[in-house]
Parts: sequence; structure tokens; C-alpha cells
Amino acid sequence: MDPIENGIISPRDERQTGGKMEITRDVVVDLLPLYIAGEGSDETKIIVERFLETDPSLASMVEHATSIGFNEVPIPLSQEEIMEAYKKANKMMVIRTLGLAVVIAGTILSILLIVPLIYFRVFF
Repeated sequence: MDPIENGIISPRDERQTGGKMEITRDVVVDLLPLYIAGEGSDETKIIVERFLETDPSLASMVEHATSIGFNEVPIPLSQEEIMEAYKKANKMMVIRTLGLAVVIAGTILSILLIVPLIYFRVFF
């Protein structure tokens, strides 16, 4: 059963806009894990295959993914997404480094304060 031909899904949704719902590249990319794993419905398979006929770059990525396995599929990211991920990772590394520095400084100060107390037996 073809979901597009039978009116289950079409390029624009007639219920909301008077037209049909457009299936964007982002929607197809969201469906790819199911499609590649073979776990999607027949309708999902048809939708993805129809879209892949119109997008050769995505089709080659899917072909590559099915040939090498799903774990090595490259995720297409924009420059903004790459920079956002870099900044987030950098911020997390700075926080981790500062936290470690505080722990080390606290340990050294504790040792410097406790050793003289033990040496002079001023402990309670």
C-alpha cells in the first residue's frame, strides 16, 4: 500500500492548510535509523525511498550506511551546530579542570594545616 497514492500522507496536509503536508529532509533524516535497521513500516520505507530518489547526497549516505553498518553513519551537521558542540565541550572541560584544581588545593591546604597540629600534638 502506497501511503502517498492512497492519501495517507501527501506533500501537504489538507486538514490544516488546505494543501498537503510537505515531507522535509529533516523528517526523512529522522526516519533513517528505522529505515536502515529495517524496522520501519512499509509506509515509512516508501516515504524514505521516494525522498531518496530526489536527494542523491542523502541517498549515497544511506547506501554507504547500509553497506558498512549503522554505527559508522556520519551525521550531517551545520557549521553552527559544530561550533555549538565545540563551545559546550570546551566549557565542560574548563569546569572539570577548575573542579579538579579546587579538590587538589583543598587537599594540599588540609595537609598543610593538619601536619603541624599532629607534629605539635595540639590535636584535641
